[in-house]
Amino acid sequence: MAGHERTVLVHLRLADAKEQEDLDELRLLAASAGAEIVGVVEGVRSRPDSATYVGSGKAEELRALIAASGAELVVVNAALSPGQERNLEKAVGARVLDRTGLILDIFAQRAQSHEGKLQVQLAQLEHLSTRLVRGWTHLERQKGGIGLRGPGETQLESDRRMIGERIRVLNKRLDKVHGQRLLRRRARLRSVVPTVSLVGYTNAGKSSLFNRLTGAGVYAADRLFATLDPTMRRVELPGAGAMILADTVGFIRHLPHALVAAFHATLEEVQFADLLLHVVDASHPDHQAYEEQVDQVLAEIGAEHVPRLIVMNKIDATSDQPRIEEDEWGEARRVFVSAHTGAGLGGLLEAIHQRLGPRQVRAVVRIPLHEGRLRSRLYGAGTVLSEEVEGDRLRMTLSMSREAGRWIAAEQGVEVTYIVAGDAAHEPAPAPHP
Repeated sequence: MAGHERTVLVHLRLADAKEQEDLDELRLLAASAGAEIVGVVEGVRSRPDSATYVGSGKAEELRALIAASGAELVVVNAALSPGQERNLEKAVGARVLDRTGLILDIFAQRAQSHEGKLQVQLAQLEHLSTRLVRGWTHLERQKGGIGLRGPGETQLESDRRMIGERIRVLNKRLDKVHGQRLLRRRARLRSVVPTVSLVGYTNAGKSSLFNRLTGAGVYAADRLFATLDPTMRRVELPGAGAMILADTVGFIRHLPHALVAAFHATLEEVQFADLLLHVVDASHPDHQAYEEQVDQVLAEIGAEHVPRLIVMNKIDATSDQPRIEEDEWGEARRVFVSAHTGAGLGGLLEAIHQRLGPRQVRAVVRIPLHEGRLRSRLYGAGTVLSEEVEGDRLRMTLSMSREAGRWIAAEQGVEVTYIVAGDAAHEPAPAPHP
């Protein structure tokens, strides 16, 4: 999206609450992308129109507003099908972008690292490969046209083939990045330093909290997706010890599947963390719904098993006071803080220390000798102290967290035995979290 493009927003209130988007959030997204909002068209429908999403009446209203305001772009607060996007463009006479395309545009602006740029390019191409409704000659110029086009091949087929080739190249590069990230993660695991990842809805204040805890100076702003590339720092936190603290990309309602897939390597940092700090904007009136959205994304990326501590941030904008809420077993569940003023951070450090606790235990896992992939995963889950062949099975002794042991038992289907009291007693792996 070009800077300060004159933009009209389109928002429908639908009967299905699960499909309903938030207009205020769309305004923030559009502003974050650099749009100049010159009008908003709202409507009410039981369900979207299959052809144009908005219906013929609203399309005519939208066309008139575009003509009067000189708008260049229409942003629809929904994920449109390629047909809906194409038909609406024809009906209103202006370029149409859906909510997914808008988020992808913001990600393209924010990506700074090599990995982040690769992931955004992949997500954009996956999304746009089904939307070849405009010219793609810019792709041909970048790639070089000689030898690419077969006899009689149409422009559309040529464009699709170029996009497919780009996607294959990007996937190959990301596979290499994934391998490098895996090596770094294994090195961290062997150092027996816990990893704590900040997660939460976009604009909840994760980067501000990260800066407050580490003094890293990570860019933070009151806008959506201010942080895209993950930032990691090894820090010594008073009362909590050494740890790797990771600041990650913010989640959002109906996070596009193309982004979830493309950012798989980055999101693995969340999946393999020892503790998640789920940062919530306590001042937002709909923060409970946002918490549920983050829970859904965590489940989608396979991180629902990771222990979680809720951090209610921005209490300086509410009547809340710094405090720790505990569950029925006396374990810290929610901590109320202000990253802006620093209020409640002592309690947060205390809660982190309590939740990490005595992390590392020794455990024994027996796996079939031919399970090379499972053996590799076990090397990623903990520090392997010894290996010994017992008949047709491999006996592995590891140093790892109990959370990793629960994950191995639940996801890999093998029995985990913990070694306690100087090898004198054994206990079976506990049942996985419901």
